[in-house]
Amino acid sequence: MRYWLMKSEPDDTSIDDLAAEPERLFEWTGVRNYQARNFMRDGMQVGDRLLFWHSSCPEPGVAGLAEIAAAAHPDSSQFDPESPYYDPKSASDAPRWLAVDVRFLRKTRLLSPAELRQHPPLAEMTVLKRGNRLSITPLSEDEWRYITEQLLAC
Repeated sequence: MRYWLMKSEPDDTSIDDLAAEPERLFEWTGVRNYQARNFMRDGMQVGDRLLFWHSSCPEPGVAGLAEIAAAAHPDSSQFDPESPYYDPKSASDAPRWLAVDVRFLRKTRLLSPAELRQHPPLAEMTVLKRGNRLSITPLSEDEWRYITEQLLAC
């Protein structure tokens, strides 16, 4: 099993959206960065766990936990001319962009970047590094365990 951090703007898809339909698979569309796409294609497997991060909002941070529910497949939004993620250069027989499906596990208290930075075991988290803008980043098993067992323990 691997661990990931995936960012979503709450106005687009929030942890509350996933919580409202816990059995639904949500297609993670709109990734338009090759490195993040490659994480989905080459690294993610069904059952992998993820931190669901609210981004581009007044209070960013970890808002919940989810899991990868379906492996990488063509991102449907790249073919939809009405979508903000439409890519006219992508062809159905050779898609440029991929998506995975995610499923809700649980909502958590918000863990802000400022709070995460206070914990030395998390100092190397990609999301906390200056200049990082990737919407998908890997987490180490130690980072995952520290966050879920120390910071989010119920």
